[in-house]
Amino acid sequence: MADKVFEAGVQAGRLDPQMYETQFADLHPPLGAHEAVIAADRCYFCHDAPCMTACPTDIDIPLFIRQIATGTPDAAAKTILSQNIMGGMCARVCPTEQLCEESCVREAAEGKPVLIGQLQRFATDHLQAQGIHPFTRAEATGKRVAVVGAGPAGLSAAHRLAMLGHDVVVYDARPKAGGLNEYGIATYKTPDGFAQDEVDWLLKIGGIKIETARALGVDLNLDGLRTEFDAVFLGMGLGGVNALSVEGADKDGVLDAVDFISVLRQAADVSTVPIGRDVVVIGGGMTAVDAAVQAKLLGALNVTLVYRRGRERMNASPFEQDLAASKGVRIVTHATPKAVIGNGAVREIEFDYVSDDMTPTGETLRLAADQVFKAIGQTLDGEGLPALERGKIAVDTVGRTSVEGVWAGGDCATGGDDLTVTAVAEGRDAAMDIHAVLSA
Repeated sequence: MADKVFEAGVQAGRLDPQMYETQFADLHPPLGAHEAVIAADRCYFCHDAPCMTACPTDIDIPLFIRQIATGTPDAAAKTILSQNIMGGMCARVCPTEQLCEESCVREAAEGKPVLIGQLQRFATDHLQAQGIHPFTRAEATGKRVAVVGAGPAGLSAAHRLAMLGHDVVVYDARPKAGGLNEYGIATYKTPDGFAQDEVDWLLKIGGIKIETARALGVDLNLDGLRTEFDAVFLGMGLGGVNALSVEGADKDGVLDAVDFISVLRQAADVSTVPIGRDVVVIGGGMTAVDAAVQAKLLGALNVTLVYRRGRERMNASPFEQDLAASKGVRIVTHATPKAVIGNGAVREIEFDYVSDDMTPTGETLRLAADQVFKAIGQTLDGEGLPALERGKIAVDTVGRTSVEGVWAGGDCATGGDDLTVTAVAEGRDAAMDIHAVLSA
């Protein structure tokens, strides 16, 4: 990708150097101690807790908010982390406006929910900043579990298994642990190296060994892992990217959005990441929005996000759509790519306008583009996997696959929504079932 990205008039350093720090500053600055207490005081501590019901990890939200209100944020953090060991990251990236905060009684009554996500961040950051790990390992069981994938699902499973006394080896294909949290989330959502700090903190439980640059289907295979370990958890996410099947899609400057985000996340200096003048992003999910917003923040003059259906069908939340618009991203709906135009490198991209049932209307749209980012879905890579369903590993409610002794969770499995918080819940629940089986 690095070679292609410099072509077609794409360049780094489009902005004044001092602007980058402002552009990529924390999207939601953290609450101070006084602000947190004031925010916590707005909670009604509902007995039926609709916010808790809406949380995929079942955090006792009224309890942790009451603990903040009474001046015990570390206790609040333990309440959160006992259900969601990656509560710090989820506080930053979880679509709370569609989950817990949407269900908040204050939201229904006033249109202004309790700041649950920011309060969760306040508590978990307070604890993590002290280097405190609130959990200890149980007595060693002598059992060994392999976890494939060091993303949210894999790390959640690994932590719970280690806490229960099992020895865990986590394998990941990339150079760093963290998965989506490290490589696939907008830089302004998790600045200052938080993803790696959270991984380092999580590993303080002990009993977890991480081996990077180890991939299933390359130097690992499922049969070998089943022989070597007492159980296997698959949480490697989706490594493949759907192809853009139109004329000219192979031209220079047509890139995968996930690669662009990864390069930006790993850059020591974001000003060195090149960006085009006219950028087009194809897709309607969180990856598409993250790519479009960051292209604009890097100094692209025109950024257009094009989606094949209406806004109400976009996987990106209304909050994310509004964020994109507020940063100057133009959103075009009901349009599908028809052809990429250019002599070697992309210069324009043409779209067909379509109706709600995807029938072309006869109208077309042509956009200038020296860079096109594809965010049209990811696919599962790998051979010798358990039975698949709809292109993912088929699992039951606790993550069991069709292969005995093998569980799965997160984006690679059929369990639920492709959200960080859901992946954490699936990893945790699978770990508990693995423990039950190994303890039987």
